[in-house]
Amino acid sequence: MREQYHKQLEILHTELILMGALCEDAIVSAVKGLLNGEAALREKAIGLEKEIDMKERDIEAICVKLLLREQPVAGDLRQITAAQRMITDMERIGDQAEDIAELAGFIAEHGDLDPVGSLHIGDMAWEASRMLTASVDSFVEADLAKAKNVILSDDIVDSLFIKIKGELIDYIAQNPGNGETSLDFLMIAKYLERIGDHAVNIAEWVVYSITGSRRIPD
Repeated sequence: MREQYHKQLEILHTELILMGALCEDAIVSAVKGLLNGEAALREKAIGLEKEIDMKERDIEAICVKLLLREQPVAGDLRQITAAQRMITDMERIGDQAEDIAELAGFIAEHGDLDPVGSLHIGDMAWEASRMLTASVDSFVEADLAKAKNVILSDDIVDSLFIKIKGELIDYIAQNPGNGETSLDFLMIAKYLERIGDHAVNIAEWVVYSITGSRRIPD
């Protein structure tokens, strides 16, 4: 019985890694579509959102099967509960990557891409993606230190958001006619900040799966 359970758990881990990879691909495609003005990348990010939704349903089915067949307790139950919470955050990350791609498309058609080169949006996207990947890895590896590092990394994403906001304020002061585009850029940065928050949520569920509490260990 335990051997079968562990096989199902390995499948769950594999599916979580695949869902995390889809989310990372969506983030990267959306932001590259913005930075490079490539419509194909923006469309890819939008299409990936549907794949992420499907993956969420597949993983939820695995979790339900594990709960019904194995009736896990204690640490095993926490692992499955954490996985169910994690995929909710990853699904929302997919939604936000889609939102970024749609805003990037609007900017490409109606806005001014001049400020994008001076912004730290690429750095912010890279950090948020790194946090997401590390949070999923920390679950699969049951690595408490890695999960804690993701939680602490949230300060980096927050500081980049503040930096971008300051850059946009300076840009608006010099280009008052491009205020609407600047607000779109600010919204994209806000979506990236939320993606970082979701990565933190995932890491906190990893902490819970290992310790029984979402509180960051000392």
